[in-house]
Amino acid sequence: MHDETPDRELTTEEMDLVAALSDEQLAEIDQMLLSHVHPKYNRKVAYLVGATMCDLPNRVKGIPDVFYSQRVAHLVAQGYLVAEGDLKYMRYCEVRLP
Repeated sequence: MHDETPDRELTTEEMDLVAALSDEQLAEIDQMLLSHVHPKYNRKVAYLVGATMCDLPNRVKGIPDVFYSQRVAHLVAQGYLVAEGDLKYMRYCEVRLP
């Protein structure tokens, strides 16, 4: 596979920021992540995360990339995306539409 360490965990301060997000904010994040999925090709999770963080109009400052990666994993668990690779390594995992 690769010898990189997995994505880090959220800090306590970051978890507090995430816990304060509304359902509407989470839905906006999820929709933005899904908007960056290519209809025919796999995309790196890191690409989706970076594009979403840049394009999200109401992005809450202080919430790190690993949270957005966790949202991708949530979308996979809900069946909105299919993952190829280990979702704990956003630089190496890819996702696509089902």
